[in-house]
Amino acid sequence: MSGVYTILLLILSNVFMTLAWYGHLRLQQTGVSSHWPLIVVVLFSWAIAFFEYCCQVPANRIGFVDNGGPYSLVQLKVIQEAISLIVFVLVARILFTDQSLGWNHFLAFVLIIGAVYLVFMK
Repeated sequence: MSGVYTILLLILSNVFMTLAWYGHLRLQQTGVSSHWPLIVVVLFSWAIAFFEYCCQVPANRIGFVDNGGPYSLVQLKVIQEAISLIVFVLVARILFTDQSLGWNHFLAFVLIIGAVYLVFMK
């Protein structure tokens, strides 16, 4: 079960991370934050990133093999990167409908999923 909890926490963590990194750009596009000073934008993003860490740190603790979890350190990182890209694509498609993805982007994602497969090979 710790593997499932790890994956779910990593997904939630990456949603917060993606919103912290790119959500302010959407707010700027809509005019909500277009006049905010940069320090306010940074603090706003940090406030969101706090919740990312509240999920990321427990995910790594629960999932790490030395703590009784099923994943090595390398596996945790590669899983996180793959989840990060999937979440990014979904959030980008929802928040930034004018951004398009080409065949090369999808091929890059397939190659990253291939990296996940390779990391789990014995």
